[in-house]
Amino acid sequence: MNTFETTVERPLEQVEPDVRAALAAEGFGVLTEIDVAATLKAKLGVERSPLRILGACNPTLVNEALKVNPSVSLLLPCNVVLEATPTGTRVSVVDPAELLSGPELAELAADATARLQKVIRTIS
Repeated sequence: MNTFETTVERPLEQVEPDVRAALAAEGFGVLTEIDVAATLKAKLGVERSPLRILGACNPTLVNEALKVNPSVSLLLPCNVVLEATPTGTRVSVVDPAELLSGPELAELAADATARLQKVIRTIS
């Protein structure tokens, strides 16, 4: 799977606000948040390093994509993953062009790809 990612030499708690700001600058809002580490701790008693999934959505792009193919809703929202590493925080997102196949969605996929690549560059 093709992803865009970077590792920032700061703790997840310090990187997350920058990720949210970079997403907002590109028209994405965060609709969902999953604290995987906290969930695993609560449900299974498992300790792990911090891992958060932010479900990001750009309403304009989503609206246009849904007009073309309502099944796009199966791929929403876009997951932005923040994971603590020994050297900082890795931020990853899958390339939307890989998920939105077909010529009718190519332009929207390219737009989403460019925006998410910019988010990664901004926080790097």
